[in-house]
Amino acid sequence: MIYRVTCLTPTLVGDGQKLSPIDYMVWKDHVNVLDQRRIFKLLSRGPRLEGYLQQLKRAEKLDFASWGGFAQNFAGRRLPFEDVSAAKAWERAKGPDLFIPTFSSGVHGPYLPATVLKGALRTGTVFERWNEKTLQELSSKVEGRVPRYLAVRAEEAVLGAAGSSKMRRVSIADSSASNYDGMKVYLLRVATMVAKGQGKLELGWKSERGTVEPKRIDESTPTFAEMASPGTVFEGGWHERSPGDRAKMFQAANGYAASILARHKEYAVRLGLDKLAASLALLETQLGDNGSCLLAVGWGTGFLNKVACDTSGDALRSILRQTTIYQRVIQTGLPFPKTRKVIFEKDQPASLPGWVKLELA
Repeated sequence: MIYRVTCLTPTLVGDGQKLSPIDYMVWKDHVNVLDQRRIFKLLSRGPRLEGYLQQLKRAEKLDFASWGGFAQNFAGRRLPFEDVSAAKAWERAKGPDLFIPTFSSGVHGPYLPATVLKGALRTGTVFERWNEKTLQELSSKVEGRVPRYLAVRAEEAVLGAAGSSKMRRVSIADSSASNYDGMKVYLLRVATMVAKGQGKLELGWKSERGTVEPKRIDESTPTFAEMASPGTVFEGGWHERSPGDRAKMFQAANGYAASILARHKEYAVRLGLDKLAASLALLETQLGDNGSCLLAVGWGTGFLNKVACDTSGDALRSILRQTTIYQRVIQTGLPFPKTRKVIFEKDQPASLPGWVKLELA
């Protein structure tokens, strides 16, 4: 059998690599990824190699006036920005913000690793089976610090041990390679909640100097990422013991997705992110029967999409209160998590990354 994954919002399943600002040049609103091997071979024939190496060593990004011809003639691939506004934001950005995470790829092009799908299905399955009592039992085991493998036994209780796990009833292969036609470079910024007294919360955008107001959004820290655009399709092999196992997994995944989307939509409405709220409402309409499911996969999906429980419950908050990374955030009493990575489309906060539809072809 063949599975089909269709990207509903821009999606990045990364390979752990980033394009540094000296690995590419921006020309005509495209990120032109340089073929450095060809460039070195060319320059080694003349006196310009030393100057090029010095700029690679010292500069935040390559000087287009001196080396712009490489963007035209020595690009391994060319990735368009989602919109000209994203290219303008790139021009204003500082060097450390110009590193671009890249999509997982092999010899033949970008592909979707099977682990991201299996992991998302596993999280949904655990979410369906855990309850508040489970979290209370986990919370009772936390005394001053969180054990390294706190939830392993709780997962095994609902899925089975490694050799007999319910997840073994379905096996998924990596997708076949796609091409770069569906890839674009998107602009993202981090939205956050700002407390204004008397329980009032307002929208802010994260920057290196703290949080800025929406009217100063250009001062917030941008992120640029190579992402598969909506409509991009990945296909790969799917093997199952019985259709009933798949139906149960899809049902659990849809229940998990519905819970997360409701939380995201509440966040967007509360902060006045109307276009984002509309995007989330459109995703909710894709929650169909057990013949398909919605998953949030890859980079930028955030804390909500990685935890198999309701993050608003007291039991989870009591656990997080014991961790160094989340302790201060929980103590504020603000809704958790209070930040979201938001994708900008045509210079407007429009969607959340990583939402895909999984079905069998």
